[in-house]
Amino acid sequence: MSNNPVADFYTAIAEHYDAQFHDESDEDRQDDLDDVAEQVAELMRDHTVLELGCGTGFFTDVIAETAKSVLATDISEAMLDVAREHGEGLENVEYRVVDALNLPTDIGKFSAVFAGFLWSHFTKDQQDAFLAGLRARIGKDTLLVLIDDEYVEGASPTTARTDAQGNTFAQFVDADGKRHELPKNYPTDSALRKRLGTAVREIKIGRWDSCWALTCRLK
Repeated sequence: MSNNPVADFYTAIAEHYDAQFHDESDEDRQDDLDDVAEQVAELMRDHTVLELGCGTGFFTDVIAETAKSVLATDISEAMLDVAREHGEGLENVEYRVVDALNLPTDIGKFSAVFAGFLWSHFTKDQQDAFLAGLRARIGKDTLLVLIDDEYVEGASPTTARTDAQGNTFAQFVDADGKRHELPKNYPTDSALRKRLGTAVREIKIGRWDSCWALTCRLK
């Protein structure tokens, strides 16, 4: 166990995480993901991409189709192991264990940053730290693309509590039936603009039934 409950949970479910991207019983979700993937591929075209929180590599494979190169990173080695299997044969992708909240000084130079289903697991303080780290390590004018979940009644994890800072926490269950309480926020457009506005410019937001996407450039 680490001191990062989000990392611990995703390490525990790494072998099963992929199922959500191929769940044919949820056609609406699959349609949303197909649409988002198509747009992400176009946004990342010809870019040198840093992917944060790559998980098992669903979006890594999408981005690799059009990007010049991809450094796919995750805090969980177990997640990266699955991503490497999926990405076997992709010559423009490298994989590395990286904490998105503590980017190493040797992370490299990139023209775009992509983070899928990561933002909502950050508390507000962590969101600020995430943006500050990107500005410090990656730099001005870099394209930033965020993808994350919309709240879907009956499908999204049950919200357990809200803390004094307005962060919401939800109950997640791993493959062994163990419960994990993790940050899980579902921000409105105005909340996103307010949270990111001091660190980025040119914010654009799109929404689907099950997910949202935000593009911007670092200040």
